[in-house]
Amino acid sequence: MTNIVFQSAVAVFALLLCTCAQAQIYRCTDANGRPLYTDTKVGKCQLIDTGYSSPPAASAPIPAPRSSGGGAGAASPAASSTPSSFPRVDNVVQRARDDERREILGDELRIEERKLADLKKSFNNGEPERQGNERNYAKYQERVASMRDEISRTERNIEALRREIGNIR
Repeated sequence: MTNIVFQSAVAVFALLLCTCAQAQIYRCTDANGRPLYTDTKVGKCQLIDTGYSSPPAASAPIPAPRSSGGGAGAASPAASSTPSSFPRVDNVVQRARDDERREILGDELRIEERKLADLKKSFNNGEPERQGNERNYAKYQERVASMRDEISRTERNIEALRREIGNIR
């Protein structure tokens, strides 16, 4: 019950804050010379410009995005949504960036492929050598399962890197 009362009190407080945010605010000076901020003008007070003196205009409609109907005269979505002041990259610069990206991804791919080869070698077709601290068979099985997971994760990384390299122009 008190939780419902608390929630409704919070809701009322939030509504009050919302309405006060758009109200006029005055800066007054009290009897001791300290500044006092209020929403009602009392005596000599100065109106403070909060930028919320009038509510924002909600009557202006938001234009719907244009759909390219596939017609011959339809503009591409990228060309119509890019503002004219947006900086353009020269084709030569973009090619250099793409080549650098391809090289970095290629390096990462080679590292992942080497890692996969090492993992498969130590995995030994599902029967890796037991270590000295694995007298308990459950510990050994746990390590084998983590090795399978690591191999699977590395294979997914390799697939993702190959897809990414294929997506470069």
